[in-house]
Amino acid sequence: MSFKSDIEIAQETTPLKITEVAKNCGVDEKYIEQYGNYKAKIDYRMLKDLKDQPDGKLILVTAITPTPAGEGKTTTSVGLADGLRKIGKKAVVALREPSLGPVFGVKGGAAGGGYAQVVPMEDINLHFTGDFHAIGAANNLMAAMLDNHIQQGNALGIDVKQITWKRAVDMNDRQLRHIVDGLGGKAQGVPREDGFEITVASEIMAVLCLASDINDLKARLARMIVAYTYDGKPVTAHDLKAEGAMAALLKDALKPNLVQTLEHTPAFIHGGPFANIAHGCNSVTATRMALKMGDYAVTEAGFAADLGAEKFIDIKCRMAGLHPSAVVIVATVRALKYHGGVAKADLNNENLEALEKGLPNLLQHVDNVKNVYGLPCVVAINAFPTDTKAELDLVEKKCNELGVNVALSEVWAKGGEGGKALAEEVVRLCEQPNNFQFVYDADASIEQKLDTIVKKVYHGDGVVLTANAKKQAQQLTDLGFGNLPICMAKTQYSFSDDAALLGAPKGFTVTVRNLKVSAGAGFIVALTGDIMTMPGLPKVPSAEKIDVDENGKISGLF
Repeated sequence: MSFKSDIEIAQETTPLKITEVAKNCGVDEKYIEQYGNYKAKIDYRMLKDLKDQPDGKLILVTAITPTPAGEGKTTTSVGLADGLRKIGKKAVVALREPSLGPVFGVKGGAAGGGYAQVVPMEDINLHFTGDFHAIGAANNLMAAMLDNHIQQGNALGIDVKQITWKRAVDMNDRQLRHIVDGLGGKAQGVPREDGFEITVASEIMAVLCLASDINDLKARLARMIVAYTYDGKPVTAHDLKAEGAMAALLKDALKPNLVQTLEHTPAFIHGGPFANIAHGCNSVTATRMALKMGDYAVTEAGFAADLGAEKFIDIKCRMAGLHPSAVVIVATVRALKYHGGVAKADLNNENLEALEKGLPNLLQHVDNVKNVYGLPCVVAINAFPTDTKAELDLVEKKCNELGVNVALSEVWAKGGEGGKALAEEVVRLCEQPNNFQFVYDADASIEQKLDTIVKKVYHGDGVVLTANAKKQAQQLTDLGFGNLPICMAKTQYSFSDDAALLGAPKGFTVTVRNLKVSAGAGFIVALTGDIMTMPGLPKVPSAEKIDVDENGKISGLF
């Protein structure tokens, strides 16, 4: 058991040259664009050349409802891919890129942990290959062209009170949520209320992650609605002739990034939409590459199986024609005790009563994956030294009652070696028949789709639309967007829209206060609770602990 920090473990590892990693998973060097020795972009045109090559099995890693005790989804995804390689399988992992917001905010780095990490973790957690900067630049180019159009005479008749496009910055900065800009006289633009969202909440992030190639990217960018006219007609990026320039800024960002785990398993890391305000999965292109490069492709979806996994299935799989073979649900004994009412400070003590009270959260996610999504699953218990045998036995007994096996995952402490039991069970599940299905029919009405998600996935009594949301649902249907899938913007901390309701609450409704179309991404965003698209920093941000020495060595990134 190591007590080194994640960054110390990562910095002690000697990675392979990225050309070696690419060669080992069959990527021809003509597709490789190196970013130094340990990172590369892979040209998406490779997929066209390999279209006749069969795909591997797709494995989704999701989790229970997150708590401050931590679950370890990325760590498990990395360790599972390493574990699959340990048992002789050709595996590749496909993950999201971390946003600078959480890196400097609450969560810190997001490249796995312990001996199950992707490297170079400092680069991945900071600027990496510049994808997020390109997305932010494209977003803000759109904003500049929109305001310039208004300044130059507003030929389209854009109503400044109905501009839906915001500016973006990849930082948690609450000061920028609501601003007034264009002040200072006639030459400085038209004064109006404005705001910023974090780059990962930009529609361009979702568009990039769902686009199949540069032409699809351009078509999606063109469809994005950025404002409405005085007579209520949508104004698109195409109306402002912006899609070509945005696509030019994004042409390299569209190419997936290849790195490696500590054990040299190939890892595609590309795109990073949040799962509580966007669709929470890495790019379709990176997932498809992983499926071509490995017999098993391990990917994750953000937050719990009610958010990330539901969107992975109803948005990503629906759009891209993907079909998962198995699902891993990550849980920790500590987190389940937290759901059972134990304070964070007391989670190290054995408490079977609290564990029993918290277990319904896990069991409801298991039930959803098996019976709502129709997929075989395994529960991966991310091991902590404080877990007792009695606690682990109780989790196993309850899961077995639902016909689901439990695998103890020791990847944090042991890397791939600690993921072998989980890997064996995943391989077994991939050979099982499954009844994969979407949660709702895309042709149902917007309100019916929302109601179905609340009842079938959250186990609530139904959806309540505010008067404003009802009006928006009708407008979106009239504009021809009624058949798009739904992207729920909801707290990640509860099945409900109330973050305080832990476990598996019953007897609640979910209130949707705002509906907006992401016409380029191809979904309708439903805002619930007090979900915001620009987070703020906590009282003690992670940024306070991050430093760099005279040799350029970074510390404090976990």
